[in-house]
Amino acid sequence: MDRRTFLTLPAAAAVAAQGELTQTEVWQAGTDGYHTYRIPALLITRKGTLLAFCEGRKDSRSDSGNIDLLVKRSTDGGRTWSAQQVVSDMGADTIGNPCPVQDRKTGAIWLPLTRNPGNLAEREIEKDSSRGTRTVWITSSRDDGKSWAAPAEITATTKDPNWGWYATGPGNAIQLRSGRLLVPCDHRRFGSQARHSHVIYSDDRGKSWRLGGSAQPDTNECAVVELNDGSLLLNMRSYHGKNRRALARSTDGGLTWGEYRLDDALVEPVCQASFIRYGPKHLLFSNPASTRREKMTVRFSADEARTWSSGAVLHAGPAAYSALGVLKGGRIGCLYERGEKSSYDRITLATFPLTWLTHGSNT
Repeated sequence: MDRRTFLTLPAAAAVAAQGELTQTEVWQAGTDGYHTYRIPALLITRKGTLLAFCEGRKDSRSDSGNIDLLVKRSTDGGRTWSAQQVVSDMGADTIGNPCPVQDRKTGAIWLPLTRNPGNLAEREIEKDSSRGTRTVWITSSRDDGKSWAAPAEITATTKDPNWGWYATGPGNAIQLRSGRLLVPCDHRRFGSQARHSHVIYSDDRGKSWRLGGSAQPDTNECAVVELNDGSLLLNMRSYHGKNRRALARSTDGGLTWGEYRLDDALVEPVCQASFIRYGPKHLLFSNPASTRREKMTVRFSADEARTWSSGAVLHAGPAAYSALGVLKGGRIGCLYERGEKSSYDRITLATFPLTWLTHGSNT
């Protein structure tokens, strides 16, 4: 059997019918005081609690406006969820782009965010707007996500003053084997159309944050994993006109990044994606595997992202951003945007075992 062909749609349907795939609605547009919920992030804590984050957009679907950062908690594997909690509300401003990580030693959960005046659109910020710009913030929780510290601004050490637009994540940050906390980000320079992925990091368990290296132009929202050889692989939204994800490698902990390459196996409509490690042998990837925002698909790699499975489809209709996580017991979670008429109708948590992805595989 071709190593890249693991799961046909009929096989996926059969496995789902056996109860291996579950899907639970976490947020529905137009409920609980918000017009739209977008930009999901997922963290499974050391205690096994699921923390689902998103932006609560008060008045419209727009990326700018009165936008708050929300969280819900689940202590039963995602079957039921708490009422939503406001992590940060900056009044009429935009605060969002969640990208959480938990420190292995201290248990502290760090949540980087970005903020801008709610009346400024991205295109205005890119032009060196005199009315404001994007700033970088961080909050934390030390009680398993039940409560959150007031966000503190870290712009001065994590943003080049020549940059206008800036975004943390969204999705998830990681902790390296060295203990370094590493957050994937992106930016644009003032007056430039070129986009760049970059990272920020902390070597003192979240007490201070520094700016790391930037990838080559025409890259954007990104996710990162540490490979078994200790190098880092950055998987990036790409504006190279090929509808393929871009990859770059770092051998110095994210301080510099090598030449990018496009991955022909990872089709994208120019959209955010999620990329995580699943144990020592597998990597996982989720995105709308199409040239349109539709067909939310999860793939796995057993060879450090050199090749990928053909993928299992969670939702064939409209879909956009996603965030993967590994639950206690080994089930995989994918928190993602989907709908019937729009990709932004609701945010859903899908859970499934690795066998759901590998059904029919000879590996």
